[in-house]
Amino acid sequence: MVKITGVSFTENGKIYYFSPGKDSEKYVKGTGVIVDTARGHEYATVVIPVSEVDESRIIPPLKPVLRIATKRDLETIKKNNERKPEAMKTVEEKIEKHKLNMKLIDCEFSFDGSKAVFYYSAPNRVDFRELVKELSSVFKMRIELRQLGIRDEIKMIGGIGACGRECCCSAYMPDINKVTIKMAKTQNLSLNPAKISGLCGRLMCCLAYENDYYVEAGKHIPKIGMEVGTPDGRGTVVNINMLKMQVRVKIEDKAKDIVAFHDYPVKDLKFKNQNKNDGEEKNSDGKKEIIDKN
Repeated sequence: MVKITGVSFTENGKIYYFSPGKDSEKYVKGTGVIVDTARGHEYATVVIPVSEVDESRIIPPLKPVLRIATKRDLETIKKNNERKPEAMKTVEEKIEKHKLNMKLIDCEFSFDGSKAVFYYSAPNRVDFRELVKELSSVFKMRIELRQLGIRDEIKMIGGIGACGRECCCSAYMPDINKVTIKMAKTQNLSLNPAKISGLCGRLMCCLAYENDYYVEAGKHIPKIGMEVGTPDGRGTVVNINMLKMQVRVKIEDKAKDIVAFHDYPVKDLKFKNQNKNDGEEKNSDGKKEIIDKN
């Protein structure tokens, strides 16, 4: 096991592990600290106090947390943030001047003020060499332009999803998860792209977040079209609700020419266990009884 302190450089951003170093007991959650990175000294916020993790989760060597951020450090961060609006305006003017097909999204200044990073999106590759030269001359520092994909763009700028809440990616997800159409099928969602796509136009991140529950629930609920036993006789499953673990069953009485639809909790049904032998059937008390195939 290795002792670490987990920090993030942006709100709800990816968590990075650092060596606690001195005064580790003071690094409580939410504390501003200065850490040593490949880009030099940077300001970060503690999100995981000093703890131990398995060595396999570490990419050595761990760089150290240098110290708790001082009042002067916080003033430096504030000044860097105050520079952003004017810097963004300047870069947008230069982009228009050079007639480049790119959209500026955000920018950040390094803690020591030696570099500025500008994030942008573009449909195609952009030749911004002349733009970088001009910006370096204007800002008197090293300039880096970093292109973002559409998912990263929404994660950075945020927004309100179809559910009426802030987008998962910008609200609390440190990393963007892989999402597949199979997840939508597992959750019995409409495959209409307009209903399962987020603001980015890609599949909604929440499909991956909820997928594990639906996969597990699917092991204990009959499929649509399956014949099941109910307290009112045998019928066919026409709809399932995995959140309520409830099933709608169509029961036909051919003698009386009657078709009825009833909702039943899964625990009240008898159906073939899809994960065991075909000859086993679950009943209402959770036990199994053998079906006579003859």
